[in-house]
Amino acid sequence: MTTPGAPSPVPGLLAARFARYAGLVGAVLLAVAGYLGGALPDAPLNVTPVSIWRAPGGAATLACWLVGTALLVGAWWSLRAGAPSSRWAYVTAGLWALPLLLAPPLGSRDVYSYACQGWTYAHGVDPYAVPVAAAGCPWGETVAPIWRDTPAPYGPVFVLLAALAVTVGGGLTGTVVLLRVIAVAGLLLAALCLPPLARATGVPTRRTAWLALAAPLVGVHLVGGAHNDAVMLGLLLGGLLVAVRWPGRPPALLLAGALLGLAVTVKASAIVVVPFAALVGASGRTVFRSGAWLGGGLLGALLVTSALSGLGFGWVGGLTRSGDSEQWTSPPTAVGFVVDYAGAVVGRDPQAVPVTRAIALVLLAVVLVALWWRTWRRVATGSGGLAAGSGGLLDASGGLAVGRDALSAASGGSPSISGGLPAGAARCRAVLHGAGLALVATVVLSPVFHPWYATWPLALLALSAVRTTWFVLPAAVAAFLALPDGTNLARFTKAPGALAMTVLLLFLLLRMWRHAPERSLRP
Repeated sequence: MTTPGAPSPVPGLLAARFARYAGLVGAVLLAVAGYLGGALPDAPLNVTPVSIWRAPGGAATLACWLVGTALLVGAWWSLRAGAPSSRWAYVTAGLWALPLLLAPPLGSRDVYSYACQGWTYAHGVDPYAVPVAAAGCPWGETVAPIWRDTPAPYGPVFVLLAALAVTVGGGLTGTVVLLRVIAVAGLLLAALCLPPLARATGVPTRRTAWLALAAPLVGVHLVGGAHNDAVMLGLLLGGLLVAVRWPGRPPALLLAGALLGLAVTVKASAIVVVPFAALVGASGRTVFRSGAWLGGGLLGALLVTSALSGLGFGWVGGLTRSGDSEQWTSPPTAVGFVVDYAGAVVGRDPQAVPVTRAIALVLLAVVLVALWWRTWRRVATGSGGLAAGSGGLLDASGGLAVGRDALSAASGGSPSISGGLPAGAARCRAVLHGAGLALVATVVLSPVFHPWYATWPLALLALSAVRTTWFVLPAAVAAFLALPDGTNLARFTKAPGALAMTVLLLFLLLRMWRHAPERSLRP
């Protein structure tokens, strides 16, 4: 175990080089799989792993994809303690992204939904009222069937960006290329924000950049899949950086709020970070004053973008349709499946999935309030949440203690700001860790989970948590959930997956309950 604030060990150069080129080979194999059987516009829909295997070139597609994913995940995992240097981390992440940047869409067909939603708006139709199939989008057949009859679930900023891509790109290919450029621009903004945020929290940039940018989920889904999560993350980190650099200053807080508001108008899940931004942007005890300025900037961004788009707040209604997909990778959905299976055994049909999802959303609201309240109390009292003992954010053994940071926060551990970090760095680190846990809770308790959702908390946890295994391991596993054409393997493992997820949840709850007494006895 290292002491709090101590630098993470630097890997040997030979091992690091091996990881770099193993990952690069993996990225090239993934790009090859994309050309053989990726999410191409004319690729068959509603396929199965067996039908992919039997198709011409199917065996080669699956082999390239699985071997490439394994190489990329293994290389990323091997350096999870940190790359040799921050420059090395950035160069390697760029090398890995290059083949994926040149490949067809990978791991999802969502980019075609973006294109059709942009086409709908560009042709004077409200994408929040008219689904892409009814709007007459000429590329409607490329959209996954489940999303053809649903309104756009994204905010007006992203709809405007998608419409710009359609207008400038002309055809489908040009639109997809520009949507990928927009996603990469979001990642570049995030990459620019990471070094100053890492310095503010006292975490080595070489580790933060490696975990946040070289993750296979980032390359495959945010670059290869051109998901708008990349834009959300760039704006989110930009808003947090402004709040961290100029705390207590109204103009800076207005700007920070505006950037966070833009992130929300790309993807609404960013909203859970805003209360923590008020904490990190506060000077002294002026949390509510800082929150007011921050909220003013956010509200202004929402009003301006909604007015400029001419769509108002119709996008809020689209959020209710994002749960149309039911897969066991969402823990509340998995529990609902298990209840339904148990009911079927006794001749009942409980229809439990909507109930478990509703309960999870209520629980999410409670967890978010509790996380913010505890973070605020620790910051206000100078106890901060960064402890040198077991379970604190700076307990750096890095072993497989599943989610001890998360379990400690959820069950009320209250370690102190100390551990050799300056008070400002410890305070910033505690708040960003709280924001990261809020995003973890959002991912875990949401009705739907897709692999790229695991990228939401990745950067904030890379900036704040020393124990990395508990969030790196799920991100590594999630990289194997999708095939190159967007087929989600969770569809074909519904019953065993739901049972396994429910057992995992019970294990984690039991672990949390067993450790609660010893945490309550800590001074």
